[in-house]
Amino acid sequence: MRPLQLSSVGTMLLAALIATGTASDVVPGTAGAPDIDPVPMAARVTAVTPPHSPASHSPASHSPALAASVRARPAVLSVRVIGHSVRGHPIRAWELGDRHADVTAVAIARMHGNEAAGQTVLDTLRDGHALHGIHLWVIPRDNPDGVLRGQRQNARGVDLNRNFPRRWKHLTGYYDSGPRPASEPETRGLMRFLSRVDPTYVVSIHTPLYGLDVRRAKNVAFARRLAQDLRLPDKQLRCSGRCHGTLSQWFNHRYAGACVTVEFGTSPSYRYLHVRVPRGLVRAMGGSRG
Repeated sequence: MRPLQLSSVGTMLLAALIATGTASDVVPGTAGAPDIDPVPMAARVTAVTPPHSPASHSPASHSPALAASVRARPAVLSVRVIGHSVRGHPIRAWELGDRHADVTAVAIARMHGNEAAGQTVLDTLRDGHALHGIHLWVIPRDNPDGVLRGQRQNARGVDLNRNFPRRWKHLTGYYDSGPRPASEPETRGLMRFLSRVDPTYVVSIHTPLYGLDVRRAKNVAFARRLAQDLRLPDKQLRCSGRCHGTLSQWFNHRYAGACVTVEFGTSPSYRYLHVRVPRGLVRAMGGSRG
């Protein structure tokens, strides 16, 4: 994916979108900074590619702190704010790997704020060795308000994985689907981002059902590779008749790419999350680390 470049007309249009809250910010990353900011970012567009990148903007658009922060993470090409939570916390997507690779993929964790294992995997990829042969975006915290509250739902009590506009159904309680499809800012931000990136693969990481539904996957070959590389059993993942408005249902219906849900067990080991899964995830997508 190419870095953001706008014509004068495009700049005016984007400014209008930002003013109405329909465009997300693009901001530089900060090494060592928490993934949740105490206040929302200002509504602006900032260059995100590092100074040493071939697709970089002019040096004037980069501060020394930005250059240092990107170099501190060899795997990172850029970082974007793709949206904000109900409470105004930024949702960040980190760009890794090779922009010219044949495969572009997105991996998402913490759609449910109380499911921490996926973030460990994606943080490991972001903070580790450079990736090769794949263009990968990782979103370690898709539900920052839920993370802060230690709960599955966002700050309005909505289960984000029941809020997408495909087979949506009004649900209440633990699986509250929101007042309408795509009612939540976190959902809309992720939808806009995926629409722009148009990835070959999307992997949504959850716990604790322990498995991957290979036989019902949109791309069976990819799902099978992923299950083998992550050492997950092939099994039907049931959600008690409440599988409505999920990310995978929406993405698989709308786009050519394939979205698969990965479910870790209740207590995955340190080595599994820091070694096995980061390596297996990249390998299943056709890339390598280091």
